[in-house]
This record gives sequence, C-alpha cells and structure tokens, in this order.
Amino acid sequence: MARKAVPEVKFSNLQKIFFPEVGFTKGQMIKYYVDVAPYLLPHLKQRPVTLIRFPDGIQGGQFYEKNAPKFTPPWVETYAVNRRHQAGSTNYILINDAPTLAWCANLAAIELHPFLHRAPDLERPTHVVFDLDPGEGSDLHRCARVAFLVKELMDGLKLQIFPKVSGSKGVQLYVPLNTPTTYAATANFAKAVAELLEQQHPDLVVSQMSKERRRERVMIDWSQNNLSKTTVAVYSMRAKREQPFISMPVTWDELKRFKKPSALFFTPDAALKRLAKLGDLFAPVLKLKQKLPKAFAANAPAAKRPPPEVATAAPTLRAYKAKRDFTKTKEPGPVVGERQAQGGGRFVIQKHAASHLHYDFRLEMDGTLKSWAVPKGVPTELGVKRSAFAVEDHPIAYLKFEGTIPKGQYGGGTVMVWDIGTYEILGGSYASGNLKLNLSGKKLKGEWHIFKINSNYGKDVWLIAKYGKAAKPISARQEDSSVLTKRSLARIAKDNDAEWNSNRK
Repeated sequence: MARKAVPEVKFSNLQKIFFPEVGFTKGQMIKYYVDVAPYLLPHLKQRPVTLIRFPDGIQGGQFYEKNAPKFTPPWVETYAVNRRHQAGSTNYILINDAPTLAWCANLAAIELHPFLHRAPDLERPTHVVFDLDPGEGSDLHRCARVAFLVKELMDGLKLQIFPKVSGSKGVQLYVPLNTPTTYAATANFAKAVAELLEQQHPDLVVSQMSKERRRERVMIDWSQNNLSKTTVAVYSMRAKREQPFISMPVTWDELKRFKKPSALFFTPDAALKRLAKLGDLFAPVLKLKQKLPKAFAANAPAAKRPPPEVATAAPTLRAYKAKRDFTKTKEPGPVVGERQAQGGGRFVIQKHAASHLHYDFRLEMDGTLKSWAVPKGVPTELGVKRSAFAVEDHPIAYLKFEGTIPKGQYGGGTVMVWDIGTYEILGGSYASGNLKLNLSGKKLKGEWHIFKINSNYGKDVWLIAKYGKAAKPISARQEDSSVLTKRSLARIAKDNDAEWNSNRK
C-alpha cells in the first residue's frame, strides 16, 4: 500500500515538567524516544499498541489511548481490531517508523504497551512472557531468584529465555517462539510453569492474584499470555517512580550478581549509553525460532481444584458463608467457580435496597466476585470520585442474583441487577489496589478506575472514578429498571423471588 510523504512532526510544550523530582521535561522524554528509535522500533513493528498518556506529567492524570485519536495524521499507520464482547472495532496505532514514535511521544505517551502478536496475525503470539511481580515484603532480589527457577525449567526444555527489568519493580522473562502457535497454547504453558513452581517453592512463588498469598512472595503472572493483554515494550520509559526509568534487557550474569536494586534501574541517559556499548540484547527475541514442548504443557502438574463440597469452605468465601443462613435466604451458595485471571471477565452492578440504598459493584476474578459497596453508585461524569467499600467475595452465581433477601438476614432487602456485562483490565491489578477497567455493560460503557486509599474507617476503602470520556447519562427509567427482567425495585420486592434460580435467561 502506497504511503503518503511524512511531514515534519511538530512538538509542543517541550519545557513542561513530567517528572518533578528530577526536573525531567517532556522535551527530554521526546528526545529519548527519538534517540532510542533504532533499537525500539523493531520490537514495535506491526504490533498494535496501547499508549499510556500523561498530559501533565506523572503527577497529573493519566489515560489509556487504544483508539487512534480523531486528529491522527494520515501518515500514521493504524490497524482496526474488532472489539471483544461488543460491537465496533478499535483502531490501534502501529508504531512502525521514527516519525510515528515521535508523534506518540508528543502526545505525552510516556509508556508504550504492545501486544504479543503482530497484525494481521492477531491470534498468533510471537513469544511467551512471564511477568514476575513482587508482593508486599518481597523485592527485586526475590524476583531474580524466581527468574532463575524459570530459567532452570526452560534450560531443561532446551528453550532460550531472555530477562529484562520492567522499569517499575519486577522482572519480565521472554521466551521467543516465532513459530505457529496460539494464545491457548502459550497461556497453558505459562500457567503450567507458574503452578509447578508454586508447588515446588510455596514459600517463594505464587501463581494467583490474591494479595494475602503474595505477601513476601513473587507472583508469576502467566495471564499476560492472553489475547487481550499488553506488556510494556522493551526500551519503553516508565511512569511508575519519581524519576524516569527504562524497561531494559539485562544479562543473566547481571541478574545473578547485582547487590543493590539501583544497579538494575536505568535512566534514559544510562539506557542509551548501554545500548551504544552492548547493542540490543533483546534482538534474538525477534528472530529466534522455538517451539513449545507439548508434552510438558500437557503433563505438568496443575493446581488441584477441590470438589464442590470442599470448595464451599474455600477461604475466599468463608466470610460470605458465615454471614448467611442458606435455609432462609435465596442467595446462591458459596461455591468457587473456574478461576478467571486473564485480563477480564464479567461484571455486575446490583442496586440494593437494604437498610440504606446502595450499589454493589462486582468483578469476576479468581473464581469469585471481588465486591465493593458503592453508596452513591458508579459515577458517569468525569472528575467525580465515589467511595467504594470492599466487602466479602461473592460466588460467581451472584452475577445474576435478583430478588429479595429476608428481613433479619445479612443484607436484608431487595436486589436488582442494575447493569451486567464484561470488563477488560487496562492496567494495574486488584492485588496492587489499583485497577483500570473498560466496562462493556448494558448501561455503562467506557473506562473507570478503582483504587484503594488510606482511611480512618477501619475498612478497605477504595475510590471509583470515570476516566477517558463521560458516560451517557442514565435516564430515570433506566435508573429503576433491571437489565435482566426490566422490573423496578418495587416490582422485584412484590414478586419476592430469586432470578438466578429461575428459568429466565
């Protein structure tokens, strides 16, 4: 396809401070990306990319730019990807040349997050990624220990693996494939490795998102190997600390011998000097051809899932079970479902007329519904932040619970399924207390952030806020209408039933 002549890229606000603690400016950020382009561009070529933009620097707001903005110049290449679970497509930017990289930098895109696949082969990842994320009380040294455990397994399978520091707090390991494969295969392989190491080293490794289980351990986030997930690019700048650090390849010897974590944090200048001296240590990731060992993926021990009668006593649902008398309430029993940990799942918002009217916001995650009580409801306007109080996990079946909870029972009152749909994790994690979500519901669509704050309430208090664009206002009729049955709260109370247990779809 013929390309139009590339005009000169115009820059703006070059003196704006992006990292106040060190006085690092937007102009310096752009210059870094221009200088690093020869090394970075091969790793971005033909990969749809999500930009994380910070128009006012790291102390201002941030947002995820997946769709190329309307003012994107015609010479910037894009690729339309059909949206999962909803109509329409997302027009992703392809950063295939230096002018496009510079243009994205001028948009204040401090971080660049490409997919593991290239367009047009959207179902074919080119490598496997293990994202090693230290939990509370853990550190980069523990991440390095886990990295060598993964390497030992890969060595035994005759697979080469390449490490890089994330530029934040962890380590990421890349196993290049560059051969025909699928996300199902790579995710199964990564999951098997993570769960095997968790079984062999339970004091060091976890493979689940649970914050409690991650304390003083390192999570091997295998869910990065999913069609919907992106991973920060090698040589991308990060906006995670008070000064800019680069997601940078390191050698296994460096990972073995470093004493201070600061030795593995690279400023933009240090990264460029290192590249001039060592070249691109990640170059083999682009071309090295390897195949997954099917026998290992099939036979590696998987985490045991307890039978239903044992699952009812699972720690995540003990609080839910203890608060309810299931001989009296019509709510679903405390059974753990299939684990959902690959970047998204289903969500529900239930309007709950109990002692006080409030809204329950729930996300399908790790076999249960992570839940918050939101007294004033999920905001639809930009700039509005609402309190969200973390409550006990609920069973997956609660997604479609609509009906009445008897008076005298915990939460006694009327429950409406106010909205339901799917969500995608744009960034962050539940364990870190900071989730960036794209909701695709019957009523709510778009980006929201929910994040934990320090408080004097004695509970886990979060805030939930609308990001990106304001949502479409909710009409009075929609406000008092179930998305499952079109019933009002008054009608649900009168019917006195439990929708989840009925034959209605």
